[in-house]
Amino acid sequence: MATSTVLEMRDVSLTYHPPEGPVPAVRGVNLSVGAGEVVGVAGESGCGKSTLISTVLRLYPKNATVEGEVLIDGEDVFQMKWNRIRAVRWGEAAVVFQGALHSLNPIQRIGKQLAEPIFVHDKGATEASAAKKVRELLDQVGLPARHANAYPHQLSGGQKQRIMIALALTCDPKVLLCDEPTTALDVMGQAQILDLLKGIARDRSMGMLIISHDLSVLASNCDRISIMYAGRVIEQGVASELFAEPAHPYTRALMGAFPTIGDAGSRYAPSGLPGDPPFPGDLPSGCSFHPRCPIATVECESVDVGLLPVGISRQVACIHVNQEVVAS
Repeated sequence: MATSTVLEMRDVSLTYHPPEGPVPAVRGVNLSVGAGEVVGVAGESGCGKSTLISTVLRLYPKNATVEGEVLIDGEDVFQMKWNRIRAVRWGEAAVVFQGALHSLNPIQRIGKQLAEPIFVHDKGATEASAAKKVRELLDQVGLPARHANAYPHQLSGGQKQRIMIALALTCDPKVLLCDEPTTALDVMGQAQILDLLKGIARDRSMGMLIISHDLSVLASNCDRISIMYAGRVIEQGVASELFAEPAHPYTRALMGAFPTIGDAGSRYAPSGLPGDPPFPGDLPSGCSFHPRCPIATVECESVDVGLLPVGISRQVACIHVNQEVVAS
């Protein structure tokens, strides 16, 4: 169980401002991650997951504006001066990006890429100490030390993803942000990377925020889950409870899109949702989900509720939740 909060988002919003008009990609998100805790964020493509990750270390473009607070160990990232945010990146919070192939320099050896942030953030580092740290990092992610001399193209997809994890761990961050870390991997590779990430979080008492569109990725690896739709969190709670009894109709639809173990029919005819998520710059009135919701009523077209408590540890943004779900 987490002992302290290392990352907290308070009413965080991010809006892009292209020439066509404002696009609210993240809207009023509240979530926290404790030391040693793994928190998952799930939702369809375009729901704001990756944008949410970008707010933590201010990695968004210049045409974006933000509101709210992002606290790392109690310090607001949005209020930091440039030198401070530069030190926080990698030093206190780091990112494992989605595409290892695009994140690694193809013409530099792995060892040099791993050593670079060590020299940037530790002015007392020497060639010998950096080389020792690189060997330790490779060992931690299950790779032999000889891979320090390899180029990215000489490694498999799973090996490159392990290098991305090692790269994020070079400066012993308190928070690890994982943006779809297993998307390009096969099933076995996914399981190995997720086990590795979960073990690292526990061993280092490091908070981890992992985002995915695949609920099966998060099911057995997260302590708590937040479900996003149209830039907002529409359900959150303890992972085991959320998967045992999803409360929001969107969460139920996400789970229905995956085959059920023991149900042969679900492998060939998984349920799903009609239509697509709304464009953030042209959201429907009321509840953003109502055009696709199977239980929507006229009231849903005008009423947009925030997260409501369901039971002890669950929150759901749906006016029908009390009728549809028996709170535990």
